[in-house]
Amino acid sequence: QEVVSEESEEESNGVNLMEFSDEILLHILSYVPCTDLVLNVRRTCRKLATLCLDKSLTHTVLLQRDYKVNKDKVKQLMRDIGKEIYQLNMAGCYWLPSSTIDHVTRCKNLVKLNLSGCHVTSLRLSKMLSTLQHLRSLAIDVNPGFDASQLSSECKATLSRVSELKQTLYTPSYGVVPCCTSLEKLLLYFEILDRSREGFMLSGQLMVGESNVPHYQNLRIFYARLAPGYVNQEVVRLYLAVLSDRTPENLHAFLISAPGSFAETGATKNLLDSMARNVRLDALQLPKAWINGSGLLQHLKFNNPFYFSFSRCTLSGGHLIQRVINGGKDLKSLTSLNLSGCVHCLAPESLFRKAEDDIDSSILESLVVSCCNLRHLNLSAAHHHSSESIGNHLCQLLSRLKHLLSLALPVCSITDVGASVEKPPTTPNLVPQTFGRKVRIGIQTYPRNLGDQTNQKIESSVFWALMGSLRFLETLEIIGSSFSSAMPRNEPAIRNSLPPCVRAQSVGDSEVAAISQLTYLQSLTLAQLPNILTGSGLVNIGLQCQHLRTLSLANLGMMGKVVYMSALMDMLKHCKCLRDLRLEQPYFCAGSQFFQALSHCSSLQRLCIVSRSGTLQSDAVMSFMASCLEVIMCHMFMGESLTVCKNLQQSIVRSFQAERPALNVVIFPLLHEDLTEVIRDVPMRHLDEITLFKSRVAEEPPNLWW
Repeated sequence: QEVVSEESEEESNGVNLMEFSDEILLHILSYVPCTDLVLNVRRTCRKLATLCLDKSLTHTVLLQRDYKVNKDKVKQLMRDIGKEIYQLNMAGCYWLPSSTIDHVTRCKNLVKLNLSGCHVTSLRLSKMLSTLQHLRSLAIDVNPGFDASQLSSECKATLSRVSELKQTLYTPSYGVVPCCTSLEKLLLYFEILDRSREGFMLSGQLMVGESNVPHYQNLRIFYARLAPGYVNQEVVRLYLAVLSDRTPENLHAFLISAPGSFAETGATKNLLDSMARNVRLDALQLPKAWINGSGLLQHLKFNNPFYFSFSRCTLSGGHLIQRVINGGKDLKSLTSLNLSGCVHCLAPESLFRKAEDDIDSSILESLVVSCCNLRHLNLSAAHHHSSESIGNHLCQLLSRLKHLLSLALPVCSITDVGASVEKPPTTPNLVPQTFGRKVRIGIQTYPRNLGDQTNQKIESSVFWALMGSLRFLETLEIIGSSFSSAMPRNEPAIRNSLPPCVRAQSVGDSEVAAISQLTYLQSLTLAQLPNILTGSGLVNIGLQCQHLRTLSLANLGMMGKVVYMSALMDMLKHCKCLRDLRLEQPYFCAGSQFFQALSHCSSLQRLCIVSRSGTLQSDAVMSFMASCLEVIMCHMFMGESLTVCKNLQQSIVRSFQAERPALNVVIFPLLHEDLTEVIRDVPMRHLDEITLFKSRVAEEPPNLWW
């Protein structure tokens, strides 16, 4: 009786959730997916029934990451709160049937709608848009078979009022652009393949009946991102042709992201000349061929720039300072800068300079001082070697950027100048003295906790100091300057990997351990760190970086053996918030021990493993999928036979597809000749965000789309 009375007294003294104020409860409920709020939580009690329908919770409905939502849930959601929804984001809901879009017509008050990655036909789009008279922002895909002539007059009337449009093109087409006569923001993603599934070459000419001219007179933001292929280049030129005739007076952001060679033409030159005369820009990105060797940057005018990307350009540091920063002009407005692949951007001149020569620290210092509010900085894919002068190391200069949220660096840039020429200890007198355990001579050992790391005084390194100064960094990429992924985009996966930079040879476990100081780290990419011997630094990251959601590891240590497997498994046991894991390593063994460790990642949603000559255990994969209920994407490109891969893929789909509507499984031999055909069927969300390796820091301007 005494025990019961004590328990009842504790309950009476405890806090009842329903006793919180409405403001606090609404804040708590804002973290719950809208489908759960409307379909489940509001049925628990009267108070929650009222709060769950509050305008602050129903005004904006985000379904783009709700992998458990299905057609029936969407139907019920639209029926219950459709009239209360003003912003609806269904981007990447590839698993929902096209008929699901019909229920969006209940949202009569929609102002913003994102259907990127959803299956929408011309007729369905016409029917839906005819009822959305208040729509001002729209994102859609344009797939083969799209026919603008099927759009009704009511649909075109709605489109004429749309001011923001995002279009992903999978076929040569203007899409709905000619109907949008009030456009202020236009985002175009070109994903058109050069060949059809049957192997026929495609043309960049637009389909019959698509000769209408786009209306750009009110345009403020123009953005185009091209996937590899000449057809994408042909089609984007048609979009640009109208701009070259008359440049919008209010244009303040002009961005074109094009891989490889995208030659400048007479029309594009006229466009750039017109821009130099008539507009002042706040954001700029151009293909490298349009900038290299030209005096364009000298003539363009900038207002309060917030984003610059000179990715893969041969722009020298002298030109960067003189033409962009105007000799040290105050650029506090600049928040995002992409210099990825700009091999000479930190050197005064590029004419007689080798890519491996030391950088000019004064150029980087001018950049840091002028752009002191940078939040996103990408310096990857280049050799940025610091000189031996004291206090002028790249890491020391970057430590002044206290507002950085994301940073991408080449591996060779983070090493101490003295350490870069030293070799790991291989003589007996340099091996740590231990009792009761044999130590292999020539193999450098690292302890597994921060205390021992401190004893080794690795805090004295410039990279350790940099990590300590960037306490609020959320995204970090350390990528070898010569690294290239084995995973293809539109070409076979057979690639010869280049050796790492000589300056990068000393970067290994101690540098990885330094990353564990980043308490708020959410995304980490490590690629081509040659001196990884045990991977012990990964354990430190797992223990200290409890907010880590995305982890990508590629080609760490020696290539013939996965030397960090034991440390990786220890690390994964602590990664409770990890959602995305990408591993690319030759000879990776995805066996029972690995998947048992991975099962501790209870929040994991997406897994991608790329391994030349790698192996897997089918039973272990099935057990992992059964224990990790949140996993909706499993991509494995290994060295197994086609039969083994197909059987495992079919088993996973057959066992878990019904419970996980968004499940996407691709298991295929990495070096198989049909890999590119398999890749083209992967949903763009997964392909772009995790399956394909790339640097994502400052890839696009911040908040480009909601």
